[in-house]
Amino acid sequence: MTDQLQRLTEDEVRRVAKLCRIGLSDEEIERLRGEMTSLIAEVSVLQSINTIGIEPTGHAVEEVHSVMRDDTPRIALSVVDVLSNAPRREGDYFRVPAVMDNGEG
Repeated sequence: MTDQLQRLTEDEVRRVAKLCRIGLSDEEIERLRGEMTSLIAEVSVLQSINTIGIEPTGHAVEEVHSVMRDDTPRIALSVVDVLSNAPRREGDYFRVPAVMDNGEG
């Protein structure tokens, strides 16, 4: 990476927006160009940190204990028991509101 970070182009911001499936106005694209460039500059500071000899960890402290129960196999609930508290059902399935538009109609 160069000493001075180059500002993102409009096309780069549009590509990221397309990947995220969000529409942006020209004003939003211009604002995000600056914000995204600043964010990348802040994160790029991490590249200057010397991590040679540092052991990778999942947590900042050594003694971390999971509060989750062990994942042990058990007998499954019956369909009747599972659906007994369902607010809506359709046959042997939960009935839920549509989440995504299928693009038809």
